Parts: sequence; C-alpha cells; structure tokens
Amino acid sequence: MEEGGIRKARSDAYVGSQLSLLPIRPQTCSRLRAIMAAPAVESRPVTAALRSVLLRVRQAAERAGTSPERVRVVAVSKTKPVSLLREVYDAGHRCFGENYVQEFVDKAPQLPGDIEWHFIGHLQSNKVKILLNAVPNLTMVEGVDNEKVANILDKVVSSLGRNPLNVMVQVNTSGEASKSGIDPSGCVKLAEHIKLHCPNLALSGLMTIGMPDYTSTPENFRTLVNCRSQVCKALEMSEDQFELSMGMSGDFEQAIEAGSTNVRVGSTIFGPRDYAKKK
Repeated sequence: MEEGGIRKARSDAYVGSQLSLLPIRPQTCSRLRAIMAAPAVESRPVTAALRSVLLRVRQAAERAGTSPERVRVVAVSKTKPVSLLREVYDAGHRCFGENYVQEFVDKAPQLPGDIEWHFIGHLQSNKVKILLNAVPNLTMVEGVDNEKVANILDKVVSSLGRNPLNVMVQVNTSGEASKSGIDPSGCVKLAEHIKLHCPNLALSGLMTIGMPDYTSTPENFRTLVNCRSQVCKALEMSEDQFELSMGMSGDFEQAIEAGSTNVRVGSTIFGPRDYAKKK
C-alpha cells in the first residue's frame, strides 16, 4: 500500500473509534478499514449509513485542516433494538451512546463488553448508581451540569472501585430554558469543582446540545469554543487535550469544521427514532 493509502486507511479507521487522543489500536483499524473498503451493494442499510457517516466525518475534518483521527463518532442508539446495534458492532464500530437510563441498563448487558458506552444528556442524581452498577464499560458521561451530580458520580465511582470516569460538562449554549446544561458563565466554576474536588472523575471536555430542534448554529459552536478557552486558561490545561462534543445528525459536519472532536450521530446511522419505544 502506498503511503497516502496508509494514511487514508488510518484516518478512515479512527473516525469511528473511541479514544481520539490515544494511539490507534491495530484491531480497530482493520475492522473499520474493512467497513470502508467493502462494496456498498453488499452492505446492510445500517452498515452503508455508517460508512457514509465515517466518510463525511473524514472529509469535514480535512476541510477544517485537522486530522480525522481526532474526531470520535458516537453512534447514538436510543429507541433502537439491540439487533440493530449489533449490526453496527459487527461492522466494526465500538463507540455507542444512550440517553435514557432504563433503556441503557436494559441494552448494555445484551451487547459485548468491549463497547465503550457514552451516557448523553442530563443525568438525574438518583439514577447515577443504577447506571454505573449496570454498565461497567461506561466510558463517558456527557452531561454533568451541576456540582451535585458530579459529587454523586465521584462517590459512586469510588465505591465501585472503578478507574476514574471520563465526564464532560454540559453547557446550555442556546439559552433555552427547556435545555439542560449550565449557563456559559458558570462552566469555569463547575469545571474547577470537578477537576479539584472529584478525584474519581476525569474532566475530558465540554458538550452542548444546541437549539430546540437539536441542531446548532455557528453561535452555539463559538460559545462552546470560547468556554473551552476560558476553562483551559483557568485550569492551566491544553486546549488540544480538552474535547468539544458538539454536532449531531443534522450538523455534525459543520460542528467538526468549528472544532468538534466528538460528534453524536443517531438517526443518520440508525434511521428515524421511534419514541413510542422510549422507556
């Protein structure tokens, strides 16, 4: 394989994996290279959709002048059956996200243990122990928006003897009262609390959901980018090592171009939601 082909294969492989700031694991590369290389006519619809998303992510990263290897794709599977998640898993993807605790704890035990799960959105304090007990391979909580939840997460992680849990502070960048997330003016204080007072949590970055229709505007993206600058300055952290989770099915390409390192793609991979199945 020519050098350019190797670089392309490594990029294609990693945009679907789960650890954007760590070295690529060879087995992940081979799985996802197979996804990208397989003829589309032989793919099931969900596999073809995954391949299309990975390609679009790579192209958006290249337009932004950043490495596709720095962008994580979280396949958000709320309301979708385990059988459909298994198809995406069998295609080589390993990073999945859920929004509802009860649905999450029902699904996760039915799927392989090497999945790296993300919980996305507001996590109620009374659901923390349930979630962490049921999902030992929970890798990230994208949605800590107050000190109470952070403190409970820290306590439960410690009681279970787990390694530190990655968390992102959820920021309400749209100003919508219906949206969870801390006001941008409070993100530094909350980030400082997690960093300094929650030793069992690893502060990984910031996330936002955006507008009422779950899309985001350039202003939403800029707000989160500015929040990252403020947090990293206050905590003396490198911005390159502090993630931004922004962008979903309708706007993940624009989010990547604005600096997102973590995109949450659901319906574009799995198809329209069936909220009648919400638990």
